[in-house]
Amino acid sequence: MTDAIPTRCGYVAIVGKPNVGKSTLLNKILGQKLSITSKKPQTTRHQLLGIKTSAAVQVLYVDTPGLHSGEGKAINRYMNRAARSVISDVDVVILVLDRDDMDKDDRSAMELVRRAGMRQVVVINKIDRLKRKDRLLPLLQGLSADMPDAELIPISAKTGEGIEKLESLIERSLPKGPFYFPEEQMTDRSERFLVSELLREKLMRHLDKELPYELAIEIEKFTVDEKLIHIDALVLVERDSQKGIVLGAKGSRLKKMATEARQDMERLLGKQVMLNVWVKTRSGWSDDDRVLKSLGYDNQ
Repeated sequence: MTDAIPTRCGYVAIVGKPNVGKSTLLNKILGQKLSITSKKPQTTRHQLLGIKTSAAVQVLYVDTPGLHSGEGKAINRYMNRAARSVISDVDVVILVLDRDDMDKDDRSAMELVRRAGMRQVVVINKIDRLKRKDRLLPLLQGLSADMPDAELIPISAKTGEGIEKLESLIERSLPKGPFYFPEEQMTDRSERFLVSELLREKLMRHLDKELPYELAIEIEKFTVDEKLIHIDALVLVERDSQKGIVLGAKGSRLKKMATEARQDMERLLGKQVMLNVWVKTRSGWSDDDRVLKSLGYDNQ
C-alpha cells in the first residue's frame, strides 16, 4: 500500500491598480468567466474568491478591487479597504502591472506588497500589446531592483502566454495541507451575488461613456422552480436624470442589456432564467455608508 500524495492548499491575492487585468487573469486561470470585466477602471468592487483544484493542489485566488489614490466617496474607501485587507491573510501575493504604463498607483501597490512579507510574484501583463519587445528586459531589470524578493513573470492574461509558468510557481509556493473546499466548488460567492455582477457588467460596458460609476445592482428576488430561475433586479442610479440614460428610447437600451445579462446568467446557472429589471433612483448611494452596507460593501 502506497502513501497518498500530499496535498497543498492556500490563498493567493491578486492585487494592483484599476484596469491592469486582474479579473481577466483570474478568469483565464479558472478557464471560466467568474469575475466581471470591462474597459473601465474600478469594474471590480468586491473581493471575489476563485477556487482552482487539481489532483493534489487547491489554489484559492482572491480577486480584489483596484488600489487607487482617490478616496473621495465612501465606495472608494470600501474598495481600497477590500484590496488592502486581504494581503495580510494570504500565502502568496500576485502584483499585476501593465507592461510599460507605471504610475503612482503602481508604486503605491508595489510598496504595499513589498512590506507584506509573504511570497511575492510580480506579473507584467499585456505583453501581447508590447510594440517593442526590447523594452521588456529593461523593465524587468528595473522591477528586480525595486522588488528584489519577488519573482517576475511576463504574461498576457488575454492570450494565456506565461499563465502556465505562473500557475506552476504558485502551486509550488503553497503550504502542504488539506483542501478547504469541495473539489467541484469554484467560488464561495452566492449565485445571487454572481448574477448581480453579470448585470452590472453589461451596464458598465454599454454605459461606459455616460454613468458607469453611478450604478449599483440590488437583487430583490431569486427563486428557483423546476423549469425556471426567477430574478427581479433593481438598477440603482443617483439622479432621476440618469434613469432615462439607462432605459434608452422606449426602454430599448435596458432591454438589450438585460437580455445579454440573462444569457450569461443561463450559461452560469445551467437553467432558463426569467429576468425582470427596473431602474430606481437612490440619491447619493455611493457615498452613503448605510446604503453601501445594505448592498454588501461591508462584507469584505
